[in-house]
Amino acid sequence: MIMQPILANAAVYAIKNATAEGKTTCAVLVLLSLFSWTIIISKIRQLAIARSSTKKFMAAYASTRDPLDIKKRGEEFEGAPAYALYERGAEEVLYHLKNNPVEVKGSVVVQSLGEGNTDHLARANTTKITTASYEAVKVVLEEAASAQAMSLEKGMIVLSTAVAGGPFIGLLGTVWGVMSTFAGIAESNSASLTAMAPGVAAALVATVTGLLVAIPAMFGYNFMVTTIRHITQELDGFATRYANQIEHAYVDNRDIEDKIAGALKRHEQPAPAQF
Repeated sequence: MIMQPILANAAVYAIKNATAEGKTTCAVLVLLSLFSWTIIISKIRQLAIARSSTKKFMAAYASTRDPLDIKKRGEEFEGAPAYALYERGAEEVLYHLKNNPVEVKGSVVVQSLGEGNTDHLARANTTKITTASYEAVKVVLEEAASAQAMSLEKGMIVLSTAVAGGPFIGLLGTVWGVMSTFAGIAESNSASLTAMAPGVAAALVATVTGLLVAIPAMFGYNFMVTTIRHITQELDGFATRYANQIEHAYVDNRDIEDKIAGALKRHEQPAPAQF
């Protein structure tokens, strides 16, 4: 309780005696602090929503064998990076199923993928996409994963700048203030502690302000980088799993001989009688 008034009085005393340069430095640091806290608060909210929504989406995705089932049902999980990737991939697959379909007649022999396998679905689907169309789907998934990673990292440059630049800006203000103090002492020919104290105290407040900007930004940055890395790794893993399940259920993976035989069979079918 006693230290609080002492620190407050010291800060007020230093600010009152600060030079124009020192006040400018502190104003820049306060502005940087406002940007930092804005990013910290918005990012904490974004990451909390992303983790919560992703957990719900993963549970819904794991409950179905059809990789397009969530899209067909029209369910939405706003704020989940994995859902945004899923939606882009599902839209691309549905586009190719509609515009570049491959009709597969009869049972399709496929191998199980283990957990989350889609054997029954793969055999039941008679409309599939080509390998070339699947390559286009994978490109879309890669682009979506990169876009979500960039969205998560957006604004982090402000925190890294505050961590690295805050103390240096404060140090600049301190050195500038001390230099001005000594220049004033030299002009007045008075080197007493009473003459030096106001200027030195005013100069040091810039360093203190710089540290107050950098310390919260450092803790926030480290926490958010770790969380973003975890979400990004989870997103990459889901993208691989999702692509494999799409290939298993919706890609025409027959041997070239089977494809040729199917094409010849369709070609040999008699044309419908015309009257």
